[in-house]
Amino acid sequence: MPISQELLEEIKILSLFNLETTQQGIKVHSDAANGCINAAQRLYDKGILSLPDGGYLTDLGHEAAEHAQTLLSILKQS
Repeated sequence: MPISQELLEEIKILSLFNLETTQQGIKVHSDAANGCINAAQRLYDKGILSLPDGGYLTDLGHEAAEHAQTLLSILKQS
């Protein structure tokens, strides 16, 4: 399965979340790169983020962020 630029942007967004707390979200500002803004919107549309410009992780989002961050951690160790 090829990894598109859109998927990479979504993974980048998921990697920004602090998984130690559910009380900390993110805000994608209007002056952010278009790829980042669009990725946040797509994650919202998929039910992963609570707001189109970031917000908090949903339950599904927390699971997705855990997997994404674990994968990144494993790959960085090599």
